[in-house]
Amino acid sequence: MNEETLLEFPCRFPIKVMGINTPGFEALVVMIGRQHIPDLGEAAISSTPSRTGKYLSVTLTFTATSKPQIDNLYRALHDHPDVKFVL
Repeated sequence: MNEETLLEFPCRFPIKVMGINTPGFEALVVMIGRQHIPDLGEAAISSTPSRTGKYLSVTLTFTATSKPQIDNLYRALHDHPDVKFVL
């Protein structure tokens, strides 16, 4: 692999996704996540509304198997119009 990373795979990796708190936002994030993390279980998903309730933060914590997996997941989430931030 030519790309350098400080991560050693496989490793536990959290990715946080933020968007407007709508009824389908968490399901959308999970759907995109499962395209890149087929074994993503319910215990690996957590959500927290903002203090005002306008935004929702969804965290997916999974076992990453490669840097391309993380990069592809990040791109898929970032490219969706309902997603405001991906960390």
